[in-house]
Parts: sequence; structure tokens; C-alpha cells
Amino acid sequence: MLATLLQQGTPFVRPEVDWHAFAPELVLVGAIVAVLLVDLFTPESSRGVVPQVAGIGLLASLVPVLTLAVDGTDRAMFGGAYAVDNFALVLKVLFVLAAYVVVLLSTNYIAEGDYHEGEYYFLVLSSTLGMTLMASARDLISIFIALELLSIPAYMLAGWRKRDPRSNEAGVKYFLMGVFASGIMLYGMSLLYGLSGSTLLAEVGATLAASDAEPILVLGVLFVLIGFAFKVSAVPFHTWAPDTYEGAPTPITAFLAVSSKAAGFVALLQLALIAFPGRDDVVEPFFWVLAALTMTVGNLIALRQTNIVRMLAYSGIAQAGYIMAPLAVMGSNPGGALRSIVTYLLIYAATNLGAFAVVIAVARKTRSAEISSWGGLFEYAPVLTVAMTVFLFSLAGIPPLGGWLGKFVIFRALVQPDLTAAGVALAVVVGVNSVIALYYYANVAREMWMKPVPDGDRTAVRVPFSISAALAMTVVVTLIFGVSNLATRFGDLASFL
Repeated sequence: MLATLLQQGTPFVRPEVDWHAFAPELVLVGAIVAVLLVDLFTPESSRGVVPQVAGIGLLASLVPVLTLAVDGTDRAMFGGAYAVDNFALVLKVLFVLAAYVVVLLSTNYIAEGDYHEGEYYFLVLSSTLGMTLMASARDLISIFIALELLSIPAYMLAGWRKRDPRSNEAGVKYFLMGVFASGIMLYGMSLLYGLSGSTLLAEVGATLAASDAEPILVLGVLFVLIGFAFKVSAVPFHTWAPDTYEGAPTPITAFLAVSSKAAGFVALLQLALIAFPGRDDVVEPFFWVLAALTMTVGNLIALRQTNIVRMLAYSGIAQAGYIMAPLAVMGSNPGGALRSIVTYLLIYAATNLGAFAVVIAVARKTRSAEISSWGGLFEYAPVLTVAMTVFLFSLAGIPPLGGWLGKFVIFRALVQPDLTAAGVALAVVVGVNSVIALYYYANVAREMWMKPVPDGDRTAVRVPFSISAALAMTVVVTLIFGVSNLATRFGDLASFL
């Protein structure tokens, strides 16, 4: 089904202003305004309505996305700088639903803390708006505007617990590293504009494919890719991620680990497949090294973590390496690289959001993020234990959970249609790292199922309805992705072998 959604070929309609194409973003803008007005005119005792308004606004933005999908016509505006096609629509759904789950996770977390609710949801929606714009950006300028729109609210959200030194550190580190990466990226974009005379990705790609200005071209391409490598926390540009994830409010950690990272990969996909398709000699070796380093370093450091949030942070770094791997062979299989990355992003979003939902629920009782505090969780929270086990083994790629499908499509993209040495070697690296990752995922499962309760307190965990709803959604999606594709994919594997 996903492959069908991502098929290209319908001619673009190019009106100057297409309000239908821009409707999802307009609905989000309306939701942002509604959140501000409700927060302004609602008394303190009734502020619980703010997350409901934010959630309704997010779900409402899906309506025009669905009508655009039913219409089936690819659209472009602003001279081709903004496009709405099946690729963009799939990613918009991902961003909106992920933000909705984050709102569910935040409802009690923010209400029970000393936080300003209106501003919080305003920033979450604003960052989501930047992500939806990123899905449709086909121009260097529109990509940069979308990046800043999604990043600036995220900087503030990372430091939201202003009385917590660790949260302050998280916000400052994220901001400083983000600004530094944006500067490098802008310098690269300026070089590409100087070479091509255009900011449209398609025109940049046509010019670079025929250009002989090798040193400047290579520098421009690498600087732009490095800027987005920071956003997806690729090694060695990952140093901000563990401290930021640990210090930020846990729902925002989930938001950064899923939505923000996915937006970075969307930009990398568009750049690699539209702006740099003729420069495989530069792009593919860069992604090969980056993917291998990212998954290996992330997994090896995750092995030593005792804090589950930091473990998930390094796990997320390793996952970024898996997602990046198909870009290392995109020249021979661009369609396969695109489908595999989008599929993995969808599965990773559901699985990782679900894992953070369990972390938030358990922390309501233990008041700790140490893995040792999860001892004997099955004795007093069996449903949470089963759900976390599903998410952990999905991240590890164990059938029939969704993560196995993600690993499968990555492997297939690396070895098909041609068994190139680079693709096979990177597939081996992915396989070895998947085995390494299983150790620390299984370690958390062992703590939950086999270890005794640390303090002997077996009082049941009270899970709010909003977190229960988020868990139900993510568990169902994780299982559906895995089970529904099991027979088909094993048939594909048999035919390949």
C-alpha cells in the first residue's frame, strides 16, 4: 500500500495559489491561534481544555490531507518551491499523528507540573507546522524556513523545565549546536546557489550533475548534508542528543526523537534524490561512512547506559544509522531507498513513541528513569510490561512486530537490485548492529520480567486515560505493521533467495 502511495507520475498542477494544497497548514495555523485565544480567555481552573483544543486542531488538519489523497493530483506552488504529492501527504500524516500522540503524553505531565500549558502546546503545534512544511519543501529557501520553524520552538521546549538545571543545559546545548549546524548548512546552500544560480532543488540537481567545479561542489554538498546530519543526530554530530533527551520533559524527548528526527530525514531524502542525484560519487560514500558510524557508535554506547532515557537516546542514534543506510546505495535503487526509509520512519515513530509512553507512565510511580527501578515491573504493572516488551523487541527487529519489517526493507534496499560490494558490506554492518542492540533491549526486558521489585512496593501504576490511549494507538500500529506484512515479506525473501 505504501509503495502505491509513493508512486510518482501524475502531472503537477501549478496554480499560483492553491488553497486546497495549503489547507493542512492553514488548519494548523488556525489551531495555533485557537490555543492562544483559549489560553488567554480561559480561567486557570479550566486550562485543561487547552490540550483538547490542540488535539482537535491536529486531527482536523488530517481532513484536507485525506481529501488531497483522494483527489490524487500532484500540485505545486510558488514556482515549484512547494509541492503536494503522495510522498508529502504520507509524511504529513506521520508528523500530525506523532504530534497528537505527544499531546496525549503531555496532558497530565504538563498539568501536574509547574508549567504554562498554553505556551507549551502553542510551541508543539508551531514545530509541527514546520514539519508539515518540510514535507512539501522543494527549494533550498523553503527547506531552511521549514527547518527553522520546527527547530526554534523545539529549542524552547527542550529547556521547558526552567527551574531544573538539567533542562536548562538541554535547551542551551540543543540551541547552540543547532545554530552552529544551521550556519554550516547555510554556507553550503550559498555555495550551491552560486554554482546553479537557482534555489529550486530540481534546477540545482540538473546543474550539479553537469558541473565540473569539483572542489566547491563537493564542499557545498557536504556542508548541506552535515547540517541535516545534526538534526538526525548522526555520529559524530550526535553529542547534543543524550543530554538534551535526558534533560528535556519526557514528552518533548519523544517529540524530538521521533518527529524532529523524521523531519531531518525528509530533508535529506529530498536533497539526495532531487538536488544531488547526479553526484553519487560524493553522496553515497558520505552516507555509507555516516550510517556505519552512527549505528555502531550508538549501539556500543547504549550497552553501557543505566538510565533508560539515555539508553533510548543512544538507541535512537543507532536507529538513525539504519534509516540512513539506503541512502548509501540510492544511485542504483532510488525508489527502493525512498520506500524503505519512509516505511522505517512510520514504524520507528509508532514504536519509539510507545516506548516513551511507558517510560512516562512508570516514572509516575518510581520517580526515576534508572533501569534498575524497573525491576519486577510485571508484578504490579503487567500491561505496561507487555507493551514495553513489544516496543523493545520491535526496535530490535524481532518478528512479528513492526520493527522486523523496517529492518527487512532496509536489507532489501541495500542488496537489490544489484549485489554491490558497498551495499552487501553495509547490510552486514546493519545485521551485526541489530544483534548488538538486542542485548540492551533484552536487558530491560529481563529487568521487568525476572528481577525483584527494588523497594518491595507493588502498588499498581495509575495510568491516565490520555497515556492509555497513546499506548493503545502505538501498540496497534506496531503490531499491524509487523503481522500484516509477515507472509508477503517472507514470500519476497524466499523468491530472492
